[in-house]
Amino acid sequence: MYNIPKLIDVNAKSRYFSGYSKLLVVGRCVEYEHPPALEQFKGWVKLSVCLEEEHMNHVGLKLAAILARNSFKEVGTLTTDGSPHCVQLHYMLEEVFKVMGITGVERRHFVISEGSLIEVGKEVVKASRYLAKVQKLMKCNGLLE
Repeated sequence: MYNIPKLIDVNAKSRYFSGYSKLLVVGRCVEYEHPPALEQFKGWVKLSVCLEEEHMNHVGLKLAAILARNSFKEVGTLTTDGSPHCVQLHYMLEEVFKVMGITGVERRHFVISEGSLIEVGKEVVKASRYLAKVQKLMKCNGLLE
């Protein structure tokens, strides 16, 4: 059913990464539920994660090990929008970049919403971690009373 290797199972310096400059961390269910979305990422090496199976910290440390040992120009995440587990992949990517002080590598966030692929800015990912800020933004835009 699944062909994309699990991030947690791949050696940090695996030959699987050879020849790729872009890494995409995919929510595990995307491969089965939204295969057309993956077609837009030809040329990206892909790893899958299900944060219902693995803890974000465990996966984050493994991602950090992969990034420390390989030279990617872009690293992205692709998840189903609205999943409370998948949203953590976006937070994890931002945290890994912050903790490692990575510069010069573009990070990108993609979600599948109502069948469409949407790129979300890293500022949106950061803001979504702060519920009080989200509430304030929604009130300012008339989305809350």
